Amino acid sequence: MTSSSKALKETYKEVKTILVSQPKPERSPYYKLEEKYDLKIDWRQFIHVEPVPVKEFRKFRIKPEEYSAVILTSKNAVDHFFQMCEELRIKMSQDTKYFCLTEQVANYLQKFIVYRKRKVFSGKRTILDLKPALIKHKAKERFLLPCSNLGSKSVSKFLTENEFDWQDAMMYRTVSSDLSDLSDVKYDVLVFFSPRDLESLYTNFPDFEQNNTRIAVFGNSTKKKVEELGLDLNIVCPAPGITSMAAALEAYLQESNK
Repeated sequence: MTSSSKALKETYKEVKTILVSQPKPERSPYYKLEEKYDLKIDWRQFIHVEPVPVKEFRKFRIKPEEYSAVILTSKNAVDHFFQMCEELRIKMSQDTKYFCLTEQVANYLQKFIVYRKRKVFSGKRTILDLKPALIKHKAKERFLLPCSNLGSKSVSKFLTENEFDWQDAMMYRTVSSDLSDLSDVKYDVLVFFSPRDLESLYTNFPDFEQNNTRIAVFGNSTKKKVEELGLDLNIVCPAPGITSMAAALEAYLQESNK
């Protein structure tokens, strides 16, 4: 393992192989990079979501049907909330109110309920977008927050600070995927999108050594994790004039694969 990088390390060496720590998409600008620079790009999900077994959930002594409002932060939260309700053989009241962090989550909710505006509220991105609607219903409702083992810190903080009657409920977990089949495979560039991706790397390969592998990251929290692990950082997004990882990779490839 190399020493911690204080800044971006601009080591330009030819790139032939890239591993992206996400599922393979149907369409992607990465495919153009693959063709343009004669690359081999592989896709592999480093983390995945698993449901909390209903037997384990029962130990929490949480009964979803006793809550009149549900806060949903993601599609995963929607899926696992209704899956848990089904396994518990309970049916939420038709009067249950749903507060969705984004419009996309609210639209996804239509797979599970009869959609009526008076009981579904959506924000744009954060819990603060929902503040007016939440405050309006604060006095009458008990709020349930389905979440993963990682929790939902910003939402929990908001509900606690504003003294809501609420309860979080861990219904799913984000866990490291099994990458053991990659043990003998080496890539010129590894692309990470979250700190959890890096944790999965070390869960699977505790003795990982960077050597000549370049590291590409998306977001400040992922960048911070790379530095905490003492790895050299070569490609960062976002950056001045660069808003996508594909663009960040191309900027590097223009130098490395001249």
